[in-house]
Amino acid sequence: MISINQVSMHYGAKLLFDEVNLSLLKGNRYSLVGANGTGKSTFMRLLAGDDTPSLGEIIVAKQATLGFLKQDQFKYENNTVLEVVLQGKPKLWQALQEKEQILAAELLDDKAGLRLGELEDIIFHQDGYTAETFIQTLLVGLGIEPGYHLKALSQLSGGFKLRALLAQALFEQPDILLLDEPTNHLDIMSIAWLENYLKTQFKGVLLFISHDYGFLNNLSTHVLDIDYGEVREYVGNYDRFVKEKQLRVEQKLSEQQYIQNKIDHMRVFVERFKASASRSKQAMSREKMIDRLELPDIKKSSRVSPNFIFNQKRLSGKNALTVKGVAKSFGEKTVLKNVSFSINRGEKLAIIGHNGIGKSTLLKILLGQHTADVGEYAWGYETHISYFAQDHHEALKDNIPILDWLIQERESDSTRENIRKALGQVLFTQDDVYKHVPNLSGGEAARLLFANMMLQNPNVIILDEPTNHLDLESREAMAAALTKFEGTVIFVSHDRHFVSDIATRVLALTEKGITDFQGNYAQYLAKFGEDYLNKIWLMENSN
Repeated sequence: MISINQVSMHYGAKLLFDEVNLSLLKGNRYSLVGANGTGKSTFMRLLAGDDTPSLGEIIVAKQATLGFLKQDQFKYENNTVLEVVLQGKPKLWQALQEKEQILAAELLDDKAGLRLGELEDIIFHQDGYTAETFIQTLLVGLGIEPGYHLKALSQLSGGFKLRALLAQALFEQPDILLLDEPTNHLDIMSIAWLENYLKTQFKGVLLFISHDYGFLNNLSTHVLDIDYGEVREYVGNYDRFVKEKQLRVEQKLSEQQYIQNKIDHMRVFVERFKASASRSKQAMSREKMIDRLELPDIKKSSRVSPNFIFNQKRLSGKNALTVKGVAKSFGEKTVLKNVSFSINRGEKLAIIGHNGIGKSTLLKILLGQHTADVGEYAWGYETHISYFAQDHHEALKDNIPILDWLIQERESDSTRENIRKALGQVLFTQDDVYKHVPNLSGGEAARLLFANMMLQNPNVIILDEPTNHLDLESREAMAAALTKFEGTVIFVSHDRHFVSDIATRVLALTEKGITDFQGNYAQYLAKFGEDYLNKIWLMENSN
């Protein structure tokens, strides 16, 4: 349905990708992957027609409809949530609006009656009489409860406004659907619903960008990889892509080594016999062969991982934390009840459970940001805590360069040299450090906060959904850093792979109480079978 012919894209001297030739076919689900800054969003804008390639052409099948998730919620602030979604089908929306205007008029003449008939035909062919039921299904699936459907979009929080726009894109039911980070503002249940909907209900061409490993892996039928200045297509899910790409790199390296060995062997022959009367011709022949041999061009990958390193300034006491009988309610809703546990130095505790069960609330109680209704907690001797909040915008309000922000945060205990080094470790280049804080992307903001944490040299690290804005390379680097960290880690995450890589202990919060398991997540599953990080399990056990 989309033909991409000899497409190249560059901004000034920076080449994003060159001579791209692809055919995107109906029924396939293409994930678009690559390091930040390689052109994923640019490639999507080209397909949407919002940008023009430097060279080449993009041909979309005639009469094919194209839907593109745009984060322009401010356009709809005064519309109800239901109306926002209805506008996903402009013809239907305009027909409904015009019908309402005609019916509101005091007199209906023959011309108006004829127009009403035409409008009814448009509404019928646009599935207008079943639209409200379909919209309710979409909104509830994405976590927007029915009580909000007839309220103004302005009454929703930013994340829920974006869910409404996602519902709008799905309601359109286009032939081609482009989704840029659709899971960013969704909880695990909404991600599960969206994944299932796109796999079973959407029949067109899907192209999406996501940093959610499970969503990416479970949904993709094809992977488009932007790297080395090209866009290469791989068949299969993300796991298969990683293996195939690694195999290609290894084959190139092996071929390069084989040819290099061959060249080295011939050069030895040339040097030994070029002055020999009897074998000089053979030596000259090999010298010409060396000139004709070419080593395979192994380009440098654009994928770069941050170098997260967490070191302790000093050890904490053997017992890092003790919690006894903590309970917390908000109004009539009890979120925590009789929570008791203790943590020893060096343990890595994953806190898991249903959405809304109180995981973030527990962390905030331990940090003194909330007060428990009953119960108590005590941090151990010489514990020095560093915290990464799920919503970290409050920490990044100042309109100053990121270098100045980090100096302001850490100048009392870190040298400027170490501050610049930490920024470099989390991929802020010499020019990047002068970017102002409000202009940072979600991933850049997260990396800046991690640089701050690295400089704190804590012996206890507390993390609330740390992977939400990290790309895949950064997630892997963070998991590796926390695994190597010799201090104590307490974290909440819905990322199954992240938890499986790090946790040495699992604390499951349930409506019946807590399960405190001394072992990793795989061992926890083997014993209890309660997979709070598996989307399908959660959907089946949500009631």
